[in-house]
Formats: sequence, C-alpha cells, structure tokens
Amino acid sequence: MLLVIPDFPKKFALKGLLVKFAAADVERHIRKKHPGCPDFAVAFFVSEIMKKEWTGLKLGRAVGIIMQTTLRHTMTDYDQMLLVGVDRNEALRRVQPKINAMIASWTTTRKSRA
Repeated sequence: MLLVIPDFPKKFALKGLLVKFAAADVERHIRKKHPGCPDFAVAFFVSEIMKKEWTGLKLGRAVGIIMQTTLRHTMTDYDQMLLVGVDRNEALRRVQPKINAMIASWTTTRKSRA
C-alpha cells in the first residue's frame, strides 16, 4: 500500500506503510527546521526524498536520513576511507562531527549579504 500524505499529523505512527511525502510539505519542513540551508540544497533534498517510498517514517526522519547520507558521501572523505580499508563504523565516527556541524549551521537563518 502506498500513501501520498500531505500534512500528515505527527502524532500518527506510520508503521509498515509505504509513504511518499508531498514535495511542498518536504520543502516547508526543511525551510522551517533548517532555514540556513542553501536553496540549491533544499531543492536537491526535496528531489531525493521524492524519489523514495518510505516505510514507517515521519517526514523529519526522512529529511534527516537524506541530509546525513548526502553530506556523508559528498562533503566528507567517508568513501575514500572505506576504499583504503578503514572500518565503516570508524569512518562514520571520523566524519560525523563535520556532518553535524554542517547541519547545525543550517538551523539558523542565513545572514543577508549587503
């Protein structure tokens, strides 16, 4: 069963259901929770979330998964570490502070450039 859920109330669990979130809801969530996220990144994250059918997850968790995964593989040395034999958990431990810092920097509004 696949549901497209616009503005699904957070209090309801979606255990076992396949869900596709509405693009407008995804964008609204990112802009509210991560107002400093660059526009190009918002558009990318929305498109990535829209490509998937999510099982039993709320929107915020889906956004978190996509942000973490994208940043890990595109903005860190995670993949290179794996290629040279660094254990997956150790590589993740090494890059996680950088990922956390990038996401944390998006939780505040960007300052205007004047």
